[in-house]
Amino acid sequence: MTAKCVMVLGTTSGAGKSWLTTALCRYYARQGLKVAPFKAQNMSNNARVVASVNGQGEIGSAQYFQALAARAVPDVRMNPLLLKPERDTHSQVVLMGQVDEALSRMAWRGRSASVWPVIAGALDELMAENDVVVIEGAGSPTEINLSESDIVNMRVALHAQAVCLLVTDIDRGGAFAHLYGTWALLPEPERALIKGYVLNKFRGDASLLAPAPQMLEKLTGVPTVATLPMWWQHGLPEEDGMFHPLPPGEGRGEIGGGGDCGKTIVVVAYPRISNLDEFQALKNIPGVRLKWVRSPSELAGLSPADWIILPGSKHTSGDLAWLRQQGLDAAIARHAGQGGAVLGICGGLQMLGEALIDPHGIDGNAPGLGLLPLVTVFETNKTVRHTQAIFEADMVGPWAALAGVKIAGYEIHHGQTQQHPAMAQSGDVARVVLPAGLGWQNGAGNVLGLYLHGLFEDPAALQALFGASLAGPVPTLDSVFDGLADYIEQHFEPGVLSALVA
Repeated sequence: MTAKCVMVLGTTSGAGKSWLTTALCRYYARQGLKVAPFKAQNMSNNARVVASVNGQGEIGSAQYFQALAARAVPDVRMNPLLLKPERDTHSQVVLMGQVDEALSRMAWRGRSASVWPVIAGALDELMAENDVVVIEGAGSPTEINLSESDIVNMRVALHAQAVCLLVTDIDRGGAFAHLYGTWALLPEPERALIKGYVLNKFRGDASLLAPAPQMLEKLTGVPTVATLPMWWQHGLPEEDGMFHPLPPGEGRGEIGGGGDCGKTIVVVAYPRISNLDEFQALKNIPGVRLKWVRSPSELAGLSPADWIILPGSKHTSGDLAWLRQQGLDAAIARHAGQGGAVLGICGGLQMLGEALIDPHGIDGNAPGLGLLPLVTVFETNKTVRHTQAIFEADMVGPWAALAGVKIAGYEIHHGQTQQHPAMAQSGDVARVVLPAGLGWQNGAGNVLGLYLHGLFEDPAALQALFGASLAGPVPTLDSVFDGLADYIEQHFEPGVLSALVA
């Protein structure tokens, strides 16, 4: 079996490649085709645990969701190279799901020759096993300073002889210039692969676009095959940035609707935030207000019933230093001291402790926030696995609703956390709420730290935490994927989607 390959390229980052790739995966899967997603290289600190030849490994969250949309089992071949930024000038390199220290130390321009055979091999295997492979590009395919070392855009397109769509964000302005400039900078063999333009995030009367699409087709020979209206709340988790603000007039950060649990949930958005996609479900809880904050003033007015969440971090010590520079450490401590609920997840758990100890130079030594009597030691081996656990029955405070709840999630971390020995000897001991060091609570019960990602993706946990506030079931990912497929089926020109794989 040799798959037909459809590739989604973009004129810029944020044009809508991931969204459209996911929609195409579900659309073709609903046609009875065997479908797999593929992105050669992804740069993101949002990752999921999937199957690999070594047991379990990491891929970018976008490819994980694309695989689910395709009704396929996610595996590392779908994103063979993942770059996880730790600092502005350094990324951890994950090849076929596993951290590769040698590649992480290598100058990034020099990696292409080493990783291309692995990338091509993964793509060839997926093409041999599927009817359709939907490929996502990265950034722009015409970054002329990067073309010689390209391993994610046109080199992939040529290798797969993919039918390519070029998508642009028309809401930014200059969309037709972006499309024409991208086409013009491509060499002729690569231009020949571009079969359609997609205008994304359009607001207004599409008839007013004429005659621009016709003029562009006359210049390039490529038709505009879809104009996709702006869709603010399609339900797909964001890959790289904060969730888009709601349209003007709807209230910044206001989410949900019908019913009211009267709660503000604040997520601290430090520079190296990771796995932010796991908070997507909070957008669907009626009456909850989700806020992303970067300054103490944004925490003003919180009540003890409101939550502060410290999410995952790809550079815990660096993000701790940033918290202190902003004065957020004092604001978080003040909220906790007043009995306010605080939740730390993964890197956030590590921050809540007394100290970070780094004997191997992985993350950095640092004092913690001191809200839990714990200490974290960074180890060379990285924990990457799916995990199920049951919260202890004696949980107290604002998180007591989780007592006895079974949760399924995943772990991705270098650090190992335990009770602070000296503090434990003096009687200051954290309450163990999940086994094997996965969860801890302070004595008062208002501060909770978890290594387990996925709390807000687990239906049982959501029901326990929000109960009657849930006006019916929270929309499932599967319904989100079907909505995406319906949307492109409605807005693409008739017959285009079928023709791409004919």
